[in-house]
Amino acid sequence: MSSSLPVRKVEVTTETQPFWDAAAGGQLVLPRCVDCGATIWYPKGFCPLCTSWSVEWVKASGRGIIYSFSITRKGAGVWAENSPYVVAYVELDEGPRVLTNIVGCNVDDVHIGMSVSVVFDPTPEGPAVYRFQPSSADHP
Repeated sequence: MSSSLPVRKVEVTTETQPFWDAAAGGQLVLPRCVDCGATIWYPKGFCPLCTSWSVEWVKASGRGIIYSFSITRKGAGVWAENSPYVVAYVELDEGPRVLTNIVGCNVDDVHIGMSVSVVFDPTPEGPAVYRFQPSSADHP
């Protein structure tokens, strides 16, 4: 599913390359610390909790719940024509909270605790961008 929201060019680094390569293929992968088991966000090659450099990439479920959100009803620039839109923190099933957009629903239906799943929007330049849409998945 593709949203009509604009995207900014993504800066891909050596550390984030596996994340963006997977996103281009429609998959969400996250780094996980081999030593302490922490799932790491934003993708990086070391664990910010225990400082280990022993990190592996794992396929994520792509599911989560909305932890917090804001509705922008009057954007500026390229965002003006796409208002209203939702900016949210989604708490992934794997633990980390990611900053994203909520797409595929009426902005007034968005609520804290809402189950969501990842979707990827292709970009004209560079990798696909992750966003989230409402999901019927059961969450505790």
